[in-house]
Amino acid sequence: MADPKQTDPVAGPDTVRQSKGKKTPSMSTQTYLKVSEIRDDTLVLKNGGVRALLRVSSINFNLKSEDEQNAIIYSYQGFLNTLDFPIQIVVRSKKLDVDEYLDKVKKMGEKQPNPLLQRQTFEYVEYIAKLVEYADIMEKEFFVIVPYDPFRNVKVNMFEKFFSSMGSKDSYESVRRRRQEFEQLKKALNQRVSTVKVGLENCGLKVTQLPTKELIELFYNIYNPTVARYEKAKNVDDLKIVKDDEKIASDQAAEQPFDEKPTNA
Repeated sequence: MADPKQTDPVAGPDTVRQSKGKKTPSMSTQTYLKVSEIRDDTLVLKNGGVRALLRVSSINFNLKSEDEQNAIIYSYQGFLNTLDFPIQIVVRSKKLDVDEYLDKVKKMGEKQPNPLLQRQTFEYVEYIAKLVEYADIMEKEFFVIVPYDPFRNVKVNMFEKFFSSMGSKDSYESVRRRRQEFEQLKKALNQRVSTVKVGLENCGLKVTQLPTKELIELFYNIYNPTVARYEKAKNVDDLKIVKDDEKIASDQAAEQPFDEKPTNA
């Protein structure tokens, strides 16, 4: 009987192929993500670039007077003219989440000594929960992504970017290079963040940079939209997060042959 696993003579002994009719195991989702890690309120990409996410408030432009509208337009025009680097504006629509608000109201109802007010409080919580569930109320979030890439990525053409995005795993060399370049890139990124914040605040908008905890929650909600509705990422600080160097060390240990024993110094 033929073995379903066959060694690929071209790729080497570590590459395994399955025979026809057998499905290959799916790769991890992290393989296809461009984000390598989140540290110091910054997204670090696999190609060495860094990104900062700014949450921006909104204003009702139609309710402003004509003078106020013109002032906003001129301020935004001046903001765009000050930029000498690209930015990305993201509008995220999501279902309205009132779970924390309802939990707070429910706790207030439990402490309510008046039975009539307590019953009305619980009925109000039930009504709001059903309203949000069946009415499918949506809310929007506005983000500005500020990038900064190392100089070695600027000269990469579109074909090199495509093939690099198809790469499966991080290497130890790329992780070490990112760690060496991070501090310098972070300083340059902070200068761009300050420029964007000042320009948007002159337009009457409130701008806040997402810290590490909120970045983790944001990506958790984006990549787990259904699960995130029932399992909130509340205690992010208590999560056991595996760092790049720890993951690479474990992968190298797993790929090490079983008959190979460590040598003593």
